[in-house]
Amino acid sequence: MNIKKGDNVIVIAGKEKGKTAKVVKAIPSLNKVVLEGLNMVKKHKRASGNQKGQLVEFAAPIHVSNVSLADKVKKGRATKKATK
Repeated sequence: MNIKKGDNVIVIAGKEKGKTAKVVKAIPSLNKVVLEGLNMVKKHKRASGNQKGQLVEFAAPIHVSNVSLADKVKKGRATKKATK
C-alpha cells in the first residue's frame, strides 16, 4: 500500500467519485484509508446510564483501490504510479 497518512488523494470510484481529500488514517492490514470529510456515515448510539441516545457522524474507511494519489502538477488528477 503506497498511500500514507497526510497524502492528498482523489476518489476514483464510489459515491464520492471525483472528490479530493487528505488521508487522516491509513489501515494497511485491511487495505483501507479514512479520508477527511468524505464517506460520512451516521450511527445510532444507544442510551446508557444517564446519557441520552444520539446520532454519531463519522468518516468510514474507503478501500485503497478506490482512491489514487492526487498529482499537484496535473491539477488534482490521479497519477498513473498510484494505481499499481
